Amino acid sequence: MSGQGAFISFEGIDGSGKSTQARILADALRGQGRDVVLTREPGGSPGAEEIRRLVLEGDRDRWSAETEILLFTAARRDHLERVIVPALAAGRVVICDRFADSTRMYQGLGRGDLRAVVDQLHALMIGREPDLTILVDIDPAVGLGRALSRGGAEARFESFGEGLQSRMRAGFLALAAEFSGRFVVIEGGRAVAEVAADVLRAVTARLP
Repeated sequence: MSGQGAFISFEGIDGSGKSTQARILADALRGQGRDVVLTREPGGSPGAEEIRRLVLEGDRDRWSAETEILLFTAARRDHLERVIVPALAAGRVVICDRFADSTRMYQGLGRGDLRAVVDQLHALMIGREPDLTILVDIDPAVGLGRALSRGGAEARFESFGEGLQSRMRAGFLALAAEFSGRFVVIEGGRAVAEVAADVLRAVTARLP
């Protein structure tokens, strides 16, 4: 990782526990005296949070996959400009719950053969990857059960069912092999503390 901040993303299917692990990691690094920004996608900035409501709520057929790609990219660009880049420039550790890999999977793979479109837009409008990506891997049936038990309005993608989650799991693991230099795969079907200990070891080994 560069000396000018560190950018860490968490990825995984719905219900993998990645959001919990991102929060635990942020607290652990703060306990080490590091300056940490914990953020999420879609969202993380006021404009991006407005787009989050558009894409995560409502009927499953509300948007086509192509429209979703444009919405997620717009949200990511605003998040990058207003939160991520300034924090990294200030030397802070940015921990992001999802980033571009989720769009590569959910829209680029799960809802059509659109990976090339996602990558083209990413290169044009985003132009950067995390320094380290933690993939929290879990059985799709377990993850979907966890996700559905949360309830709430943000369940649009869960409504696509276990088939989508299974494709996403396989896709995320393939992505981890494709970008092996920045991915670390952590088995997420264990006690939260066990997973957190493995995450912290993987991250501290990479931080300057």
